[in-house]
Amino acid sequence: MLDTDLTNQLRSVFANLSAEIRLVLAPSAHPDQGALRELLAGVAATSPRLAVVEAGAPATTPRFTLVRDGAPTGVAFRGAPNGHEFTSLVLAILNADGKGRLPDAGIQARIRALRGPVRLRTYVSLECTNCPDVVQALNLMALLHPDFQHEMVDGALAQDEIARLGIQGVPAVFQGDELLHVGKADLAGLLDLLGERVGQSESTAPAQAHVVDLAVVGGGPAGAAAAIYSARKGLKVALVAGRIGGQVQDTLGIENLISVPYTEGPKLAADMRQHLVAAGVQVLDHRLVERVEHGERTVLHLKGGETVSAPQVIVATGAKWRELGVPGEKEHLGHGVAFCPHCDGPFYKGRRVAVVGGGNSGVEAAIDLAGICSQVTLLEFGDQLRADAVLQRKLRSLPNVTVVTSARTTEVVGDGTKVTSLRYEDRPSKTIRSVELDGVFVQIGLAPNSGFIRELVEVTKSGEIVVDARGRTSKPGIYAAGDVTTIPFKQIIISMGDGAKVALSAFEDRMRS
Repeated sequence: MLDTDLTNQLRSVFANLSAEIRLVLAPSAHPDQGALRELLAGVAATSPRLAVVEAGAPATTPRFTLVRDGAPTGVAFRGAPNGHEFTSLVLAILNADGKGRLPDAGIQARIRALRGPVRLRTYVSLECTNCPDVVQALNLMALLHPDFQHEMVDGALAQDEIARLGIQGVPAVFQGDELLHVGKADLAGLLDLLGERVGQSESTAPAQAHVVDLAVVGGGPAGAAAAIYSARKGLKVALVAGRIGGQVQDTLGIENLISVPYTEGPKLAADMRQHLVAAGVQVLDHRLVERVEHGERTVLHLKGGETVSAPQVIVATGAKWRELGVPGEKEHLGHGVAFCPHCDGPFYKGRRVAVVGGGNSGVEAAIDLAGICSQVTLLEFGDQLRADAVLQRKLRSLPNVTVVTSARTTEVVGDGTKVTSLRYEDRPSKTIRSVELDGVFVQIGLAPNSGFIRELVEVTKSGEIVVDARGRTSKPGIYAAGDVTTIPFKQIIISMGDGAKVALSAFEDRMRS
């Protein structure tokens, strides 16, 4: 049953539905069928435009589809979309009615240009915080494309399929029995992936060319601050990003944003978007920059053919999880190699895992995994852990955790379908050792997202963009801010301040020139 507060919220959210949306429940003898029927009935009761219909061929597990004005939408759910996936159901209903936050015309055209038929299913865990982003993006594509079907599958109800397909990480996107993607992703990345896999028809319309006073690349705290400060100076500003919020979207709890005792990443990202729009920034999200052409005006060439031209550009693309770069890692991604203990940890209940990385994120991951795994081995390259003392004390109090320092990971070993062991070098003795296990969680920090511009501006050995005290790079007219740069301490509040500072620096340079 939906509680009173949630029911009232849904009544408000669905108050302006115009289409007739049917939640078509397949008949099933599964013991969870009643719970799904009750959930859907509760949702449907919040709007006269919604209804539950039980029809179609019998299903072995609970399953329903969305039908809009009598026509299939291509969206299906196998299992009850509870937990984080409840939002996926709500958004699917809104998007099916043409409401909610839809991508702009440029992205919609790219989606419709995908060569059909496209038939996908995504296996999820209802506790996974990354899964809804993938489910919602693919549902949206199904709603916009005339020959695209997508089904969310609750992995807990499909254990035979999970075992047959060798799934050890979520979200896992399949086309037939072929794994297309595993792990977190946004609409831009998935659209690029599908464009490469299924192809795209040539558009007859010319690609858009956006001409602005200043362009910001990156939608995280630094990018948002830079764009807002620049727009407040009266400039025409475009912000290009894969998703607004960036890494913030993956942060569950934020308690060190001064004057805000507590917030959560998705809420902060939503607030940033609202502020960007209110400031008059042209938000071009779901985009990826392919290359940069530098001249009197810098031209950003985007995936899909669009361009953004500006005399000044601020790069604020942040960072991403760093990979080990050892044999066997990529081959077993999603089949024993993972980056998110919260999302993929449940797949290793009662099994043996390793965590690579002895900083705060690695030690926190090991502590979390120790609660569900039979044995956790933490490997740290240095001769001691780098995590906060309080976390180290907690870690060492756990009986099923082994800490190995001075260990250089050399290989992830497996049979192509699952991981069987991890090899590492004991650095003092130069001896190669092996740990038998079932999964490896990589927690070795972040790598700057500077690949698209590294050939144009000076970067460090690790790829950070070298900036001066005002955020200027080695190329006139190109600035950089936040985690992608050499500034110390990668924190949300520092990135926000850095973005604001660099925007003011760019404006001052503009006035002087």
